[in-house]
Amino acid sequence: MILFDKIMFSYGNREILKDVSFSVRADERVAILGKSGEGKTTILRLIMGLIRPDAGRIIIDNEDITAKTEQDLRETRMKFSIVFQEGALFDSLSVKENVAFCLREYTQMSEEEIDHAVSSLLSRVGVEHAQHLMPEELSGGMHRRVAIARSLAAVGPKMFLYDEPTSGLDPVNADTICRLIADLSRDGRGLIIVTHKVSDAMKVADRFIFLKNGELLFDGGKTAFLGAPDEEIQEFINEVHRCGDGAS
Repeated sequence: MILFDKIMFSYGNREILKDVSFSVRADERVAILGKSGEGKTTILRLIMGLIRPDAGRIIIDNEDITAKTEQDLRETRMKFSIVFQEGALFDSLSVKENVAFCLREYTQMSEEEIDHAVSSLLSRVGVEHAQHLMPEELSGGMHRRVAIARSLAAVGPKMFLYDEPTSGLDPVNADTICRLIADLSRDGRGLIIVTHKVSDAMKVADRFIFLKNGELLFDGGKTAFLGAPDEEIQEFINEVHRCGDGAS
Protein backbone atom coordinates (compact mmCIF):
# COMPACT_ATOMS: atom_id res chain seq x y z
CA MET A 1 0.00 0.00 0.00
CA ILE A 2 2.80 2.44 0.94
CA LEU A 3 6.11 2.75 -0.85
CA PHE A 4 8.90 5.17 0.06
CA ASP A 5 11.43 5.27 -2.77
CA LYS A 6 14.74 6.96 -1.90
CA ILE A 7 13.10 9.73 0.13
CA MET A 8 15.15 12.77 1.11
CA PHE A 9 13.77 15.47 3.38
CA SER A 10 15.29 18.46 5.18
CA TYR A 11 14.13 21.24 7.46
CA GLY A 12 16.26 24.17 6.33
CA ASN A 13 19.86 22.98 6.32
CA ARG A 14 19.15 20.02 8.59
CA GLU A 15 18.79 16.67 6.88
CA ILE A 16 15.99 14.64 8.47
CA LEU A 17 15.60 11.68 6.10
CA LYS A 18 18.43 10.45 3.89
CA ASP A 19 17.66 8.10 1.01
CA VAL A 20 14.99 6.21 2.97
CA SER A 21 13.22 3.35 1.17
CA PHE A 22 10.66 0.86 2.48
CA SER A 23 7.22 -0.53 1.68
CA VAL A 24 4.28 -1.40 3.94
CA ARG A 25 1.25 -3.56 3.15
CA ALA A 26 -2.19 -2.40 4.29
CA ASP A 27 -2.50 -5.30 6.76
CA GLU A 28 0.91 -4.92 8.43
CA ARG A 29 1.49 -3.68 11.98
CA VAL A 30 4.63 -1.57 11.90
CA ALA A 31 6.48 0.36 14.60
CA ILE A 32 8.84 3.17 13.60
CA LEU A 33 11.37 3.67 16.39
CA GLY A 34 14.23 6.00 17.11
CA LYS A 35 15.26 8.86 19.34
CA SER A 36 13.67 12.30 19.17
CA GLY A 37 14.41 14.22 15.98
CA GLU A 38 15.17 11.16 13.86
CA GLY A 39 12.31 11.73 11.39
CA LYS A 40 9.68 9.36 12.77
CA THR A 41 6.78 11.82 12.74
CA THR A 42 8.09 13.27 9.48
CA ILE A 43 7.35 9.91 7.85
CA LEU A 44 3.69 10.09 8.93
CA ARG A 45 3.41 13.66 7.64
CA LEU A 46 4.87 12.56 4.30
CA ILE A 47 2.41 9.67 4.04
CA MET A 48 -0.49 12.08 4.58
CA GLY A 49 0.91 14.57 2.07
CA LEU A 50 1.19 17.28 4.73
CA ILE A 51 4.77 17.91 3.59
CA ARG A 52 6.63 16.97 0.41
CA PRO A 53 9.98 15.23 0.06
CA ASP A 54 12.97 17.04 -1.39
CA ALA A 55 13.72 14.00 -3.54
CA GLY A 56 12.34 10.52 -4.14
CA ARG A 57 8.81 9.20 -4.60
CA ILE A 58 5.93 8.26 -2.30
CA ILE A 59 3.51 5.71 -3.76
CA ILE A 60 0.14 5.01 -2.12
CA ASP A 61 -1.90 2.16 -3.63
CA ASN A 62 0.23 2.22 -6.79
CA GLU A 63 -0.32 5.96 -7.22
CA ASP A 64 2.49 8.51 -7.00
CA ILE A 65 1.35 11.24 -4.57
CA THR A 66 4.65 13.12 -4.48
CA ALA A 67 3.52 16.06 -6.63
CA LYS A 68 -0.24 15.88 -6.05
CA THR A 69 -2.13 19.08 -5.34
CA GLU A 70 -3.87 19.66 -2.01
CA GLN A 71 -7.22 18.97 -3.66
CA ASP A 72 -6.02 15.74 -5.25
CA LEU A 73 -4.60 14.52 -1.93
CA ARG A 74 -8.04 14.39 -0.31
CA GLU A 75 -8.80 10.92 -1.68
CA THR A 76 -5.41 9.63 -0.55
CA ARG A 77 -5.83 10.99 2.97
CA MET A 78 -9.21 9.26 3.30
CA LYS A 79 -7.34 5.94 3.15
CA PHE A 80 -5.75 6.66 6.53
CA SER A 81 -6.90 7.59 9.98
CA ILE A 82 -4.34 9.38 12.13
CA VAL A 83 -4.11 9.95 15.87
CA PHE A 84 -1.72 12.78 16.67
CA GLN A 85 0.55 12.85 19.71
CA GLU A 86 -1.65 15.13 21.81
CA GLY A 87 -4.95 13.81 20.46
CA ALA A 88 -5.64 17.09 18.62
CA LEU A 89 -9.30 17.33 19.62
CA PHE A 90 -11.23 20.50 18.83
CA ASP A 91 -11.19 22.41 22.13
CA SER A 92 -14.49 24.17 21.41
CA LEU A 93 -16.42 20.96 20.70
CA SER A 94 -17.68 18.37 23.16
CA VAL A 95 -16.50 14.77 23.02
CA LYS A 96 -19.66 13.85 21.11
CA GLU A 97 -19.19 16.64 18.58
CA ASN A 98 -15.51 15.82 18.09
CA VAL A 99 -16.34 12.24 17.13
CA ALA A 100 -19.33 13.32 15.03
CA PHE A 101 -17.28 15.82 13.02
CA CYS A 102 -16.09 13.43 10.27
CA LEU A 103 -19.49 11.79 10.05
CA ARG A 104 -21.13 15.15 9.38
CA GLU A 105 -18.45 16.27 6.93
CA TYR A 106 -18.05 13.14 4.83
CA THR A 107 -21.27 11.13 5.05
CA GLN A 108 -24.97 11.58 4.38
CA MET A 109 -25.98 10.09 7.74
CA SER A 110 -28.98 11.55 9.56
CA GLU A 111 -28.55 13.10 13.01
CA GLU A 112 -30.16 10.03 14.53
CA GLU A 113 -27.69 7.77 12.73
CA ILE A 114 -24.79 9.98 13.78
CA ASP A 115 -25.89 9.89 17.42
CA HIS A 116 -26.04 6.11 17.30
CA ALA A 117 -22.66 5.83 15.59
CA VAL A 118 -20.98 8.20 18.07
CA SER A 119 -22.37 6.29 21.05
CA SER A 120 -21.18 3.03 19.54
CA LEU A 121 -17.67 4.36 18.86
CA LEU A 122 -17.28 5.87 22.33
CA SER A 123 -18.51 2.62 23.85
CA ARG A 124 -15.95 0.71 21.82
CA VAL A 125 -13.11 2.70 23.44
CA GLY A 126 -14.72 2.70 26.88
CA VAL A 127 -15.65 6.38 27.27
CA GLU A 128 -19.34 6.41 26.35
CA HIS A 129 -20.07 8.21 29.65
CA ALA A 130 -17.95 11.20 28.58
CA GLN A 131 -19.76 12.29 25.42
CA HIS A 132 -21.00 15.59 26.88
CA LEU A 133 -17.65 16.58 28.41
CA MET A 134 -15.28 19.12 26.86
CA PRO A 135 -11.68 18.14 26.02
CA GLU A 136 -10.33 20.21 28.91
CA GLU A 137 -12.36 18.07 31.31
CA LEU A 138 -10.76 14.80 30.17
CA SER A 139 -7.84 12.99 31.75
CA GLY A 140 -4.88 12.22 29.51
CA GLY A 141 -5.98 8.63 28.97
CA MET A 142 -9.56 9.60 28.19
CA HIS A 143 -8.37 12.31 25.79
CA ARG A 144 -6.36 9.75 23.85
CA ARG A 145 -9.28 7.29 23.77
CA VAL A 146 -11.60 9.96 22.37
CA ALA A 147 -8.98 10.75 19.71
CA ILE A 148 -8.96 7.07 18.74
CA ALA A 149 -12.77 7.03 18.62
CA ARG A 150 -12.66 10.02 16.30
CA SER A 151 -10.15 8.21 14.08
CA LEU A 152 -12.56 5.27 13.90
CA ALA A 153 -15.25 7.65 12.63
CA ALA A 154 -13.18 8.22 9.48
CA VAL A 155 -14.89 6.81 6.40
CA GLY A 156 -13.41 3.39 5.67
CA PRO A 157 -9.69 3.93 6.38
CA LYS A 158 -7.39 1.17 5.21
CA MET A 159 -4.75 1.83 7.84
CA PHE A 160 -4.34 3.59 11.19
CA LEU A 161 -1.44 5.94 11.89
CA TYR A 162 -0.42 6.74 15.48
CA ASP A 163 2.06 9.46 16.49
CA GLU A 164 3.42 8.74 20.00
CA PRO A 165 -0.08 7.70 21.22
CA THR A 166 1.00 7.06 24.83
CA SER A 167 3.21 10.11 25.27
CA GLY A 168 2.78 11.62 28.73
CA LEU A 169 0.50 8.85 30.01
CA ASP A 170 1.08 6.82 33.17
CA PRO A 171 1.91 3.11 32.69
CA VAL A 172 -1.66 1.91 33.35
CA ASN A 173 -3.23 4.28 30.79
CA ALA A 174 -0.41 3.64 28.33
CA ASP A 175 -1.04 -0.11 28.54
CA THR A 176 -4.79 0.45 28.03
CA ILE A 177 -4.16 2.52 24.91
CA CYS A 178 -1.78 -0.11 23.51
CA ARG A 179 -4.33 -2.90 24.06
CA LEU A 180 -6.98 -0.78 22.36
CA ILE A 181 -4.71 -0.10 19.38
CA ALA A 182 -3.92 -3.80 19.03
CA ASP A 183 -7.60 -4.78 19.29
CA LEU A 184 -8.66 -2.28 16.62
CA SER A 185 -6.26 -3.74 14.06
CA ARG A 186 -7.53 -7.30 14.41
CA ASP A 187 -10.05 -6.77 11.60
CA GLY A 188 -7.26 -6.90 9.02
CA ARG A 189 -6.51 -3.18 8.91
CA GLY A 190 -2.87 -2.44 9.57
CA LEU A 191 -1.18 0.27 11.57
CA ILE A 192 1.95 2.34 11.73
CA ILE A 193 2.91 3.53 15.21
CA VAL A 194 5.63 6.12 15.73
CA THR A 195 7.14 5.79 19.19
CA HIS A 196 10.31 5.94 21.24
CA LYS A 197 8.90 3.35 23.67
CA VAL A 198 10.11 -0.17 22.95
CA SER A 199 7.47 -1.69 25.25
CA ASP A 200 4.64 0.00 23.29
CA ALA A 201 6.06 -1.22 20.02
CA MET A 202 6.29 -4.79 21.32
CA LYS A 203 2.61 -4.77 22.34
CA VAL A 204 1.17 -3.63 19.01
CA ALA A 205 3.63 -4.30 16.17
CA ASP A 206 5.06 -7.28 14.31
CA ARG A 207 7.57 -5.34 12.22
CA PHE A 208 10.12 -2.80 13.42
CA ILE A 209 11.79 0.04 11.54
CA PHE A 210 14.60 1.86 13.33
CA LEU A 211 15.90 5.27 12.25
CA LYS A 212 19.31 6.67 13.12
CA ASN A 213 20.68 9.96 11.80
CA GLY A 214 17.91 10.05 9.20
CA GLU A 215 18.74 6.63 7.79
CA LEU A 216 16.91 3.31 8.01
CA LEU A 217 19.18 1.26 10.26
CA PHE A 218 16.90 -1.76 10.75
CA ASP A 219 13.75 -3.24 9.21
CA GLY A 220 12.57 -6.61 10.46
CA GLY A 221 10.66 -8.72 12.98
CA LYS A 222 10.49 -8.58 16.78
CA THR A 223 13.04 -11.27 17.61
CA ALA A 224 15.54 -9.94 15.07
CA PHE A 225 15.11 -6.40 16.41
CA LEU A 226 15.70 -7.32 20.05
CA GLY A 227 18.72 -9.39 19.06
CA ALA A 228 20.11 -7.00 16.47
CA PRO A 229 23.92 -6.90 16.69
CA ASP A 230 24.03 -3.20 15.83
CA GLU A 231 25.38 -1.26 18.81
CA GLU A 232 23.13 1.74 18.08
CA ILE A 233 19.98 -0.38 18.39
CA GLN A 234 21.10 -2.15 21.55
CA GLU A 235 22.11 1.17 23.09
CA PHE A 236 18.62 2.53 22.31
CA ILE A 237 16.86 -0.53 23.77
CA ASN A 238 19.00 -0.47 26.93
CA GLU A 239 18.65 3.30 27.36
CA VAL A 240 14.84 3.33 27.23
CA HIS A 241 14.70 0.40 29.65
CA ARG A 242 16.98 2.26 32.08
CA CYS A 243 14.67 5.28 31.83
CA GLY A 244 11.55 3.24 32.50
CA ASP A 245 10.78 2.76 28.79
CA GLY A 246 8.84 5.87 28.04
CA ALA A 247 9.25 8.49 30.70
CA SER A 248 8.13 11.72 29.13
